[in-house]
Amino acid sequence: MIERYTKKEMGEIWEKEAKFKRWLKVEIAVVRGWEDVGVAPKGTADKIEEKARFSIKRIDEIEKVTRHDVVAFLEAVKENLGDEGDYLHFGITSSDTIDTAMALAFCDAADIIIRDIEVLLETTKRKAYEFKETLMIGRSHGIHGEPISFGFVFAIWYEELKRNLKRMQDAKENIAYGKISGSMGTFANVPPEVEEKACESLGLKYANISSQIIQRDRYAQYMTTLAVIASTVDKIATQIRHYQRTEVREAEEFFHKGQKGSSSMPHKRNPVLSENICGLARLVRGNALVAMENVALWHERDISHSSNERIIVPDSNIAVDFMLQRLNNILDNLTVYKENMLKNLNLTNGVIYSQRVMLALVEKGADKKEAYEAVQKNAMDAWENDKSFEELILKDEFVKNLMHRSEIKECFDPKYYIRNVDKIFKRIFD
Repeated sequence: MIERYTKKEMGEIWEKEAKFKRWLKVEIAVVRGWEDVGVAPKGTADKIEEKARFSIKRIDEIEKVTRHDVVAFLEAVKENLGDEGDYLHFGITSSDTIDTAMALAFCDAADIIIRDIEVLLETTKRKAYEFKETLMIGRSHGIHGEPISFGFVFAIWYEELKRNLKRMQDAKENIAYGKISGSMGTFANVPPEVEEKACESLGLKYANISSQIIQRDRYAQYMTTLAVIASTVDKIATQIRHYQRTEVREAEEFFHKGQKGSSSMPHKRNPVLSENICGLARLVRGNALVAMENVALWHERDISHSSNERIIVPDSNIAVDFMLQRLNNILDNLTVYKENMLKNLNLTNGVIYSQRVMLALVEKGADKKEAYEAVQKNAMDAWENDKSFEELILKDEFVKNLMHRSEIKECFDPKYYIRNVDKIFKRIFD
């Protein structure tokens, strides 16, 4: 089992102290860049790194006066520095610090979400093999279609989660860019070499060109990736909610000893964990829309993006981390009722085998239209009058003229429908 990050670790990324530590890390990296081009004396960055201190309380006190969070932060840090503090924030603008530090936060968060997906992939693969030949009914429009296996369902989820893993890796790659290019992004007061050195020391790539900010299409890609991941998790949770319906009851969330499903109805066992996931998915998708709205800012920048990013970025990362871990717990402990799957498979008196009967007739020389109509007539009779579709087909003169009894009965073998499951699994898991 892959070691998991905890929800607390994701939350810590977005705490105030962690944010200011990233700001300081960026500021020191810039000073190192100034040392490389000969502006700051060698050793200046080391002195700042050794002596720099800040307290959130002091930053908050200063910000009450300055009404500017970066200025307040810098003043609080400089209170602990000597002349070397003159090179802190030299030639750069607030967004150089904020956006480059945010790239670091995004990368840390992406690593956690990538690990969450990897853990969920392990669980989903294990369950796919466990239920590879567990027969159940497949549904379209919510209506019984043809037999599938429960492992086949897990395999579909696994393949989609694999795509989400790649999406998240791509999103991390695209967000891992810093900018140290000054007020309008023109390098008028800070040379490109400083940016290159600073980003290299931070483990980031540098934007080839930026305005006063990192362009928000990068953020939009990351946030929409979270939304796609949330939608996949939503999809799986919604399916589990359907399986747990009383009329279906093919699978359900594990019900702990002492757990209560309702304050008024002692019998209730509700899919509350899955419902939580579905609700959070709506939040993450909504936040992705806000991120896309942030792409279009006035000219070289405004700050209409800044206020909402303080909410949507932490919230979406924390929510998706939570959703992935919760879904993994649900699937890992899922209670599966194979007997109900078989019961539901046979619920419709065999009409689910209609396509196979029709195709068998065509293979025997019947006209496709005539075969369809003959099979449909019997299927509707079975549906509406609670009769056995197999018995109706066995008695149908049109069918009997083309097929032997043994050939007809072969059409009602549910294992026929999963005969290629090993080939499908080989495609996905090998």
